[in-house]
Amino acid sequence: MLVAAAALLCALRPDIAREAVTRLSRRVPDIIRNALIPKPDPLAERLAERGHVLGQPAYIRIFKQQAELEVWLKADDRYKLYRSYPICRFSGRLGPKLQEGDRQAPEGFYAVTRKQLHPASRHHLAFNLGFPNAYDRAHGRTGSYLMVHGGCSSIGCYAMTDAAVDDIYRIVEAALDHGAEHVPVHVFPFRMTPQRLAAATGERWTEFWRNLKIGHDLFEKYGEPPEVYACGGLYQFRPGGNCQPIAGW
Repeated sequence: MLVAAAALLCALRPDIAREAVTRLSRRVPDIIRNALIPKPDPLAERLAERGHVLGQPAYIRIFKQQAELEVWLKADDRYKLYRSYPICRFSGRLGPKLQEGDRQAPEGFYAVTRKQLHPASRHHLAFNLGFPNAYDRAHGRTGSYLMVHGGCSSIGCYAMTDAAVDDIYRIVEAALDHGAEHVPVHVFPFRMTPQRLAAATGERWTEFWRNLKIGHDLFEKYGEPPEVYACGGLYQFRPGGNCQPIAGW
């Protein structure tokens, strides 16, 4: 129909048709040029400013009490802090998630694989932490759909706002796309300083938190997320006979 209309225009008003063709021909180079020019990628530019690129191995740490999510990227054989994002909201108190419906955000060691990414989440973008992991299951803990996601509401998840999760999700996805088996996500109740842990002495979860601190300190010492296993009701950081690795799905 468009071709027929153009032909009719040429037949009836050749002057108008010539002018239209001339205008279009002037614009075509600009149209092609604009289509070929790469669009700026703000995240890639921010990463480059700190010596990083999308696709580097990634590691995430969450500190519940401080409401902070850290993104670390591996460069020069050591993970370096790229950025700390404020957590908009999480639900529950300090301490691990115990059962479905308790509205408690998890604590512990988790791993995210490609199957755990949710690009069509109702919370903009999301990835599943992988709760319950082998340790959680050994302790009879139950729950499902525990995510890091966009928005600012939570019934057991870590809500990051849409703008923050845009960055975090892309970094996780790119790491997985570039060969990472999983992205570790380690969730702590608070900054694991000796003083803060000493202040928690006698609380219900003190021994659990001391166990988490071992893994926390290994990363602080070596700059590499430790391999984590569930062994005999504890998190361990070297394989053993009856240990199960903390793995994604």
